[in-house]
Amino acid sequence: MDYLQLAGKNILVLGLANRKSVAWHAGSLLREAGARVLWSVRSEERRASVSKLVGPDEPLFVCDVERQGEIDRLREQVAEAAPTLHGIVHSLAYADYSFGRRPFHQVPRAAFLQAVDISCYSLIALAEAFRERLDPATGSVVTVSISTTRMAAENYGYMAPVKAALDSTVCFLAKSFADFSRVRFNAVCPGLLKTSASAGIPNYVDSYLFAERATLRKEAVRTEEVAAAIAFLLSPRSSGINAQGLVLDAGMGINYFDRQIVQPPAGNKSS
Repeated sequence: MDYLQLAGKNILVLGLANRKSVAWHAGSLLREAGARVLWSVRSEERRASVSKLVGPDEPLFVCDVERQGEIDRLREQVAEAAPTLHGIVHSLAYADYSFGRRPFHQVPRAAFLQAVDISCYSLIALAEAFRERLDPATGSVVTVSISTTRMAAENYGYMAPVKAALDSTVCFLAKSFADFSRVRFNAVCPGLLKTSASAGIPNYVDSYLFAERATLRKEAVRTEEVAAAIAFLLSPRSSGINAQGLVLDAGMGINYFDRQIVQPPAGNKSS
């Protein structure tokens, strides 16, 4: 039974980096559901590194979303491979932490604006580029945010405000496209994940381990769980969901006062 009703659908997945990527897990699950996946990576070097992963039967494009010309080129290349798109997975984010750990009020302007451009504005640019290619009746666009943008994690820093902008962008795109279509825009908002991208966040492992303890099940969110949520939001089965952020945090957001965190067993207390 084709419960998700994704068989034969054309889905563009942006942001593939390696086997740990949310994009890879999402695309793999979409393939299992019978969808035709079209991939986009940021550079020729990245295409070379993932070409064997993708295989010869699925289109693999290059698009640096900081360059409008490359977004326009991607639109034309995708149109040749699939005249109609039924979904887009926007799994793109970038933060430059090379300037070292600083208080938020000292974040460099260039770093902040680049993060907004790649992580947030790219969703607007891609939506406009593919506006006439998305199926107006069943099209669905899903981006990847975070479980909360109001937790001021010092090591995550300026990316939380950038993701807050992304969350708002989802709502405004949904409203904008509603004037001429039924294309839906939603976000999947996971808790901390084990991905190669997260490895670049300062002191991420400590945050990850704390988040795992704070979940109700004492187990962090898995990337394949995020992929399952993405597939659902792309599916006609979620047709009533629009302009939303679907939080996947295994209950972490309600559990910061868990007794095992507030009063850890003797010998496990931090010094």
